[in-house]
Amino acid sequence: MPRVILDAAWFQASRNFRKLKSTYGAFDAGLAGVTQNMSNVKATQLRPGMVIQHEGQLYSIFSVDHRTPGNKRGSMQTRMRNLRTGSIIDYRFRAEEFVDRAILDEVEFEYLYSEGDDFHFMNTKNYEQMQMSREELGETVYYLIPSTLVKVEFFEEKAIGVDLPDTMDMKVIQTEPTLQKATASAVMKPATLETGLVVQVPPFVNEGDRIKVDTSEARYVQRVE
Repeated sequence: MPRVILDAAWFQASRNFRKLKSTYGAFDAGLAGVTQNMSNVKATQLRPGMVIQHEGQLYSIFSVDHRTPGNKRGSMQTRMRNLRTGSIIDYRFRAEEFVDRAILDEVEFEYLYSEGDDFHFMNTKNYEQMQMSREELGETVYYLIPSTLVKVEFFEEKAIGVDLPDTMDMKVIQTEPTLQKATASAVMKPATLETGLVVQVPPFVNEGDRIKVDTSEARYVQRVE
């Protein structure tokens, strides 16, 4: 191969490397700033939309499943997206473990509506609108009801997640009929809510009822009168 072609190929590779290094360098600089602003939370407090630092990297929580197998200690099975590489990982935290939650810039938005896999929000201060994809939001989408106020988290001026309220009031759209003489201690039954989320509810809950749901565990809390 002629030397001029080799030199051109080397120059392009070198330029690509410098560009990549610059991009990662900017990310690392931003990460360095974030790591100075952390708070410890117990793994049982993790919920979709949170951003945490794990093994020196920032991750956005997509889903959380609280598992308590038999007599063994409980754990939090999570699915997370690396904010630097975009890769998705599954990781299990011990229930008693503490995790570093990244304190990012938070701005209050009102959730408006969805259109396909795009979810639209409006800034409550300046009324500017923005959208996030289902891929970016993860299982947070199962708690988004029009007019709900949420905190959108930003990293390097890019929306990366939504911090949900601890609980949400949601409508039951499908479940089995109430059993006669059913009590709160009876076996739970599945109920599909207005966003498609499925939770276990007591047998006295009917279609059309509104219930309070714990967003950290997708767990029924109580029926809303």
